[in-house]
Amino acid sequence: MKLIFLSFILGITLSSTGPANGQPLQKKRDYSRQDTLRGSLTSERVWWDVLHYNIEVNPDYLTKTIQGRNIITYRNIEGGKKMQIDLQQPMQIDSVHDGEGLKTELSRDGNLYYITWDAKQVMQVKKQRTITLYFSGKPKEAVNPPWDGGWIWKKDNNGNPWMSVACQGLGASVWYPCKDHQSDEPDSASITIITPDTLTAVSNGRLAAKKTRGKGITSWTWQLKNPVNSYNIVPYIGKYANFSDIYNGENGKLDLNYWCLDYNLGRAKSHLEPQVKAMLKCFEYWFGPYPFYSDGYKLVEAPHLGMEHQSAIAYGNGYKMGYNGKDWSGTGQGLKWDFIVVHESGHEWFGNSITAKDIADMWLHEGFTSYSETLFTECQSGKKAAQDYVTGVRKVIQNDIPLIGDYGVNQEGSGDMYCKGANLIHILRQVINDDEKFRKILRGLNKRFYHQEVSTKDIETFISTNSKIDFSKIFDQYLRTTQIPKLEYKIKGGDLTYRWINCVKGFNLPLKVTFKGERWIRPTEEWQVLSLYPESIGVFTINQNFYINSVKVN
Repeated sequence: MKLIFLSFILGITLSSTGPANGQPLQKKRDYSRQDTLRGSLTSERVWWDVLHYNIEVNPDYLTKTIQGRNIITYRNIEGGKKMQIDLQQPMQIDSVHDGEGLKTELSRDGNLYYITWDAKQVMQVKKQRTITLYFSGKPKEAVNPPWDGGWIWKKDNNGNPWMSVACQGLGASVWYPCKDHQSDEPDSASITIITPDTLTAVSNGRLAAKKTRGKGITSWTWQLKNPVNSYNIVPYIGKYANFSDIYNGENGKLDLNYWCLDYNLGRAKSHLEPQVKAMLKCFEYWFGPYPFYSDGYKLVEAPHLGMEHQSAIAYGNGYKMGYNGKDWSGTGQGLKWDFIVVHESGHEWFGNSITAKDIADMWLHEGFTSYSETLFTECQSGKKAAQDYVTGVRKVIQNDIPLIGDYGVNQEGSGDMYCKGANLIHILRQVINDDEKFRKILRGLNKRFYHQEVSTKDIETFISTNSKIDFSKIFDQYLRTTQIPKLEYKIKGGDLTYRWINCVKGFNLPLKVTFKGERWIRPTEEWQVLSLYPESIGVFTINQNFYINSVKVN
């Protein structure tokens, strides 16, 4: 999930930050060697496949430091001898232990380390192996989370420590050593969090163990059975209270757990339970079964606005409707539901189950998830309300740079990936012109790419193939340019003459328009004439559901 890039564009219309998901990187254009090492599949990355992370972390609230270890289980698929491990400065790896006792050398290159084995040592190809990395340091502190990434050291209203992490965009390597690239997720993970026994530690998946370690210290171990993005593995530490429920979903009984600050228990129960169940009913209808039944569903009150942490969604919307009490669509529809519950939960399907291989394709996470807001509005208030909502958010679109970023350098595209991405999907729905087929495509995406990493091209091909419509030029227009297509038209008597301008070559978006009733036209870059003579053409309007510009010419 991800709400972070909206902070810039929502600030324009709401005078506040926007949804909460990742650290915005989209303005960067001068890339360094470090960007390439972080963002590309280097030879030191491709030879090994991550299977499991077993993380332990012990934070010190007073010094804002952490120490811990990550036992990485991996498969040696190509027989490499040099491994890239990402860990951002000033964090450091203190020592390395090979699971088979082989000798290693450790060297640092900026925000990453290299672990090198002696060429004479035998490492069996295809074999499952482990390596343990002990780390420590004072991780980057998030000053304005979640838009500014890092560890969060705050206090609740009663003065109790309240800690967490928000690191999408910035990357999980801001605090623990890992392969920090979205193309290789661990197939499962566990995290042990060491805390004072006056506090509770919550994380992804299910609680596997709680142990008293003496001297007022407790450890909490949480286990994830499903693949997970490295940035989604996070600790939450605070004075938490818990309540639970069951949702009878498409795949059976789904455990629902809510972890709120102890003094917010009453508010959380009355506000969250109906919101979550309505969301799950809607999203399972449109997208298919919740993707992580075996890990359950959790909302955890967080010291920041929100984030799509898999099976442990960060919630900080203050138990209010809308986005922090506001509706950035300007239609009133966004005040009928809790933005963070809906948006961040939508990421469980798009972002957490279906994951972009390269952060350049992050629009796949944000565009589809932002459209989930439209679909939830439709579930709650009907189709017209949903159309008003998705067209209402267009006012925050900047068209500054394309939605797709630069590949191989850890660079996402424009913050428009939210609202423009949602409007692109809405356009596809209009052209498909069959809501049941559209729903089957959304559910088909979640079945075909269940728990997989994908590219934009994978999704484009799937949609075009299953709709039997070639959407390639429409994708090119809205994903790879900043141009909004413009319909030039003129009316004379009963003739409507029209064409596309400001568009990619071969742009072929059909339009639903009104004149003497609703009808479709199929503009190209060449002038076309539709003659209704001897009828008078009357008032000409373009259906609101198409994100285009138009101009009447003489």
